[in-house]
Amino acid sequence: MAHRVTYGKHAGAVLTLGLPLIGSHLAQMALHVTDTILLGWYSIEALAAVVLGATTFFVLFILGSGFAQGVMPLVAQAGAAGDDVQVRRATRMGLWLSIGYGVLILPVLWFSGSALRGLGQDPQVAGLAQDFLRIAGFGMVPALTVMVLKSYLAALQRTQVVLWVTIAGCVLNGALAWALIFGHWGAPELGVRGAAISSLVTQVVTAALMLAYAAGFGPLRRYALFHRFWRSDPRALYQVWRLGWPIGLAGLAESGLFSASSVMMGWIGTRELAAHGIAMEIASITFMVHLGLSNAATVRAGRAIGEGDRVGLRDGALVAIALSGLFGLIAVALFLSLPGPMIGLFLASDEPDRARLIAIGSGLLAMAALFQLADAAQVMALGLLRGVQDTRVPMLIAIVGYWVVGAPSSYAIGIWLGYGGQGVWFGLVIGLAMVAILLMTRFWGGAARQVGPVVPDTTIARAGF
Repeated sequence: MAHRVTYGKHAGAVLTLGLPLIGSHLAQMALHVTDTILLGWYSIEALAAVVLGATTFFVLFILGSGFAQGVMPLVAQAGAAGDDVQVRRATRMGLWLSIGYGVLILPVLWFSGSALRGLGQDPQVAGLAQDFLRIAGFGMVPALTVMVLKSYLAALQRTQVVLWVTIAGCVLNGALAWALIFGHWGAPELGVRGAAISSLVTQVVTAALMLAYAAGFGPLRRYALFHRFWRSDPRALYQVWRLGWPIGLAGLAESGLFSASSVMMGWIGTRELAAHGIAMEIASITFMVHLGLSNAATVRAGRAIGEGDRVGLRDGALVAIALSGLFGLIAVALFLSLPGPMIGLFLASDEPDRARLIAIGSGLLAMAALFQLADAAQVMALGLLRGVQDTRVPMLIAIVGYWVVGAPSSYAIGIWLGYGGQGVWFGLVIGLAMVAILLMTRFWGGAARQVGPVVPDTTIARAGF
């Protein structure tokens, strides 16, 4: 067993891995915010259509990204154990599953207009959303490819390139969207289709950069990632599938809860929905920090498994949770002390409803302060459990916590009992807190509680791979 590492070294390792991932998540979010702002300047109909289309794309992307996230603990464990062949096998089959999913889901995106109209959306907006998805849908495969390669590189503790490629993609998308939406710099004015084209081009370029780095960078050549890429590998395919599909469903359950809260806020009123959107953007920014630290925790836990270091698993988990909790406390202080200035950044100074929106949003940020620590704890516990390759029970916990407890609580408190937007958000607090408690209990009562060294899985035949 490896010698015991100090808490300070664990913290340094988590931050070295996590900070670039946090930066890449924030850059990815900036890409979405840029599109939203530009389309808002173009027309309300275009903005509504792309919000609808992008939400549809995102929900399906979250479901498919489970395979990419399943690659991370497998590669981390194999890399720590010095098993280069298993690194290649897990990543390759993650790419297979992600590409296959992206191809199969394309018809759903192509014929999305009728489904959106069936859900009660305005026919004109639904038609524009379908126009967007018929172009942007071809970006599902490169987007999922990027996710797999991010997991592969993060698991091998090479996260700097993930940050820089994401930033480059954000800049490229902003420039293309500015040109193609409005017709600047001699480009045609394409509106919604321009936003879709810029997203597609950005995803393809980002995927190409990541593929080139993964295949050609000197220290990574030892893994021969694309060596006989066409060759099937049923055992590794099953491993990625086994870990990946529950991760996808758990992510879908969580994102679906927040989507449901948006619908409920729309029932309450237009101002409440607008304030909800602003408060959710602010809360999402802080969540990106917790998510990046959770990704780092997944890698650290997977490497502890690969090294057979149970003590390192527990110590590293404590440090990662503490770092996420510390940032959560900082976010709580900001949400409670500066809600008005933060919400005001999203509103024009001459907005007639500015004061009312700030008042509503401040109440929602108070609720966001309540769920900061719960949100940090649940995503951190998910990351640790994925690191020890425990995904099925966490999926069930997420579904029950968010849809049996969280969503009904939001409806009951916010709509039925009449507490409005703050009641809807208090329901989110209840769901997130329940999931956090159950997931943390599962980790500390399971893998972290066991004694003795971890025994890595070395039973897989390697011939021919």
